[in-house]
Amino acid sequence: MSATAVGYLVRAVEALGVRHVFGVDGANIEDLYDAIFESSGAVTGVVAKHEFSAATMADGYARVTAGLGVVAATSGGGAMNLVAGLAESFTSRVPVLALVGQPPTDQEGHGAFQDSSGKAGTIDAAMLFDQVSRYCARVESVQTLPAHLARAVEAARGGGPAVLLLPKDVQRAPMGSVAPFRPRPAVRVRDETGLRNVREALRNARGTGKITVIAGDQVARDDAREGLRRLVAALEAALGVAPDAKDVFPWDEPGFCGVAGTMGHPELLDAVRGSALCLLVGTRLPVTARAGLAEALSGTVVAAVGAERPYLDAIYATSTDLDVELAELAADFESSASSPEGVVAAPPRTPPAERSISSLTALSVPEATGPGLRYRDMVETLGAVLEPGTDVFADAGNTGASVVHHLRVPRDGRFVVALGMGGMGYAFGAAIGCAFARERRTVVVAGDGAFFMHGMEIHTAIEYRLPVTFVVFNNNAHAMCVTREQLYYGDRYSFNRFRPSNLGAGVAAMFPGLPAFAPASTEELTDALRICLRTPGPSFLSIDCDPDEIPPFSPFLSVPRRHS
Repeated sequence: MSATAVGYLVRAVEALGVRHVFGVDGANIEDLYDAIFESSGAVTGVVAKHEFSAATMADGYARVTAGLGVVAATSGGGAMNLVAGLAESFTSRVPVLALVGQPPTDQEGHGAFQDSSGKAGTIDAAMLFDQVSRYCARVESVQTLPAHLARAVEAARGGGPAVLLLPKDVQRAPMGSVAPFRPRPAVRVRDETGLRNVREALRNARGTGKITVIAGDQVARDDAREGLRRLVAALEAALGVAPDAKDVFPWDEPGFCGVAGTMGHPELLDAVRGSALCLLVGTRLPVTARAGLAEALSGTVVAAVGAERPYLDAIYATSTDLDVELAELAADFESSASSPEGVVAAPPRTPPAERSISSLTALSVPEATGPGLRYRDMVETLGAVLEPGTDVFADAGNTGASVVHHLRVPRDGRFVVALGMGGMGYAFGAAIGCAFARERRTVVVAGDGAFFMHGMEIHTAIEYRLPVTFVVFNNNAHAMCVTREQLYYGDRYSFNRFRPSNLGAGVAAMFPGLPAFAPASTEELTDALRICLRTPGPSFLSIDCDPDEIPPFSPFLSVPRRHS
């Protein structure tokens, strides 16, 4: 491989431990794909159907590897299509490196096709991507590439996307005698003062009452589950999880109180109300995770450990490596429990009862009377057949709310729901990125509205023979919007109902050989799922359900229906 800028980038990606570059090819990024072809073979170029999905593939890849995801796109519309995907990574603090092709520098401002240099009245891509990235730079020459790449990687590792805009002539230029890229060790932030304050607050709370922990998805990204379990046990704490962190604590462990927020369980609210302290671990507790908890939290001390300060006032310690910090905190309180000296004894208490998702109190929803299966039945049927180690990606909308509330996540599996931007169709690409990274069964649960946006990434899964099972809840609607029309606008009209479609038969006809089913009962669903989950490659299910069913989403359950 010639020592060009794109060759340098491919070797840098390899040095970073990244094995896949996701994207959509085009004239101003094709040299990067050529460099991948000419490389050692350690890096695979993956072509998606749409740049949004390519960005979510990189996002999903990064979330499940605790490393970096890389996405590539050409100029013009290809670059613009990245924005929504990178916005999710920015809001959710996911490390993604975007390599974006640009027209040659000598054509900038002179009517170049897809010019986004900001010259002569064109769009300024640098200003645009600056708003959805931690670092964005236009690489004007090969001499500046190493420094820009080093800054981009460091910024992305700090949590969020970094973007390099690469003119075609710069991509092709020889690097000369530039030394190979060597990633700097990841910087770990240790907040000694903050940790000391949190430790003291926990000790004081143990002496006066109970402690409740609410854990977020940073626990999974930092692979800190064991430290969390040890800390919860040492504190004899109750524990709940943020909606995007259902995989960080086993559902059948003592003290588990369910999900927090808009899709949450009342057991967690009761636990917070009765606590002397609530400890947030790896979550900023946004509205989706704290809805319904505000009054209870206002009456207790709040402490937090995580990469970013929570949205509410708290005794806070910064931690970019929860695996280390939680293990140390757990060891402190484990040793305190065995040492009688200098320890304030906690009042006698009964250990939290063992509980599983099936014994948690489900949100009460109005009875649905329409056609098809019910959300809870579909989700619980799915959860009953998932094997340990299965990864699950839930999409936005009524489907996602039902999965967050009802699904029992398999042990040792990842669970991801994109609540940063909540973009429909995210799960299709992200699950594919996960399957590339982990090479094991991954399940997408999405609605038909999300499918019509980005469901053709099924073709990508087929192309690469990935073990992804796509489960689509088909109610011929943007169902959450239908629900809002009913509750807030008197159900006088609907812009959000679709002409019926037979997705199971349609996908089967489009992709011969793909296992595709449309089960009409829970028994048929169980049988179809077992076949799909045993299939080495991809598979597809479409399940008809009621567009008028209200999901377990608390904002919809506390508002009286408006009548016209």
